[in-house]
Amino acid sequence: MREKTVEAKLAKAVKSMGGIALKISSANYDGFPDRLVLLTDGKLAFVELKAPGKKLRPLQEKRKKQLETLGFSVFCIDGIEQIGGILDEIRGT
Repeated sequence: MREKTVEAKLAKAVKSMGGIALKISSANYDGFPDRLVLLTDGKLAFVELKAPGKKLRPLQEKRKKQLETLGFSVFCIDGIEQIGGILDEIRGT
């Protein structure tokens, strides 16, 4: 399974919940997460998508820590089976 497939499943799941999974294009800020997930009731989180078994690169880890220091939730998804649990976690924040 490719990263693109995981990303499409996430976007579809978020849409089915009434939310938006914005694709982030940060040409001048490398290592930024792929998506900003916006759910009802003002719930949001950044999500990095990976192909199954792939891990965050060092720069992506750095960006994740920077965002978390600012108080944002950041998740890494590398399989479609993780999507539901992470969306539940975002809703619970």
